[in-house]
Amino acid sequence: MSESFDQLVGIMARLRGENGCPWDREQNHHTLKQYIIEEAYEVLDAIDSGDMPHLKEELGDLLLQVVFHSQLASERGDFTVDDAILGICEKLIRRHPHVFAESDAKTPQEVLNQWEAIKRNEKEGEPTKSVLHGVPRGMPALLRATRLQKKAKTVGFDWDTTDEAFAKVDEEYHEFREAIAKNDSEKMEEELGDLLFSLVNVARFIEVNPEEALAKTINKFTKRFTFLENEIKKSGRKMETVSLEEMEKLWNKAKEEEK
Repeated sequence: MSESFDQLVGIMARLRGENGCPWDREQNHHTLKQYIIEEAYEVLDAIDSGDMPHLKEELGDLLLQVVFHSQLASERGDFTVDDAILGICEKLIRRHPHVFAESDAKTPQEVLNQWEAIKRNEKEGEPTKSVLHGVPRGMPALLRATRLQKKAKTVGFDWDTTDEAFAKVDEEYHEFREAIAKNDSEKMEEELGDLLFSLVNVARFIEVNPEEALAKTINKFTKRFTFLENEIKKSGRKMETVSLEEMEKLWNKAKEEEK
């Protein structure tokens, strides 16, 4: 494994070198940002498909981004890829004292609480930061909401039961309906956001990833709608000429065929 990794690092250095690739030599941390996101999502798609050869390929593409950014930093004298690897090794050991030392954390939640406590202790002496610090603003909103709620939970800011979390959903739903009744666009947006945030809370309590749940629903919608389109196309008609009632029948047919 070490030889193949060293080969990748060497290839990247050559691509960035004097007689390397014009495109690679032109890149910087900012121009590469989009590719990190794209490759990460392609890894997720490969995981969802269950295609292991595809996953292997996509993980390699994602690893390339790590090596690429490390090469850029190395050229500036900031750090090397070895420094990045050493840093994460030290962090994993430091934040897993229940494995590498004598701490006692038996459940996943205890491990998470301990992780956050150690993380806060590491920052002692630095300017005071919120418990919520460290959750990237660029995260998808549902994922970011989940992360923020989990961080708040580590200091006891959380509902005690799922029922309490669900009561908040009911409350926010009624406030959303009231905003719609008043046709207040600004309030509707605010209350919809509150409703979605409260649903994320429930999802967290029942251990369902809301981002994945919504993604699966989107995939399901896409599959059923495509079926509907194809059935209409096979009948020699255009979507615009088909009634909503008939579309609903085709939609239900798509649902039945899934069973």
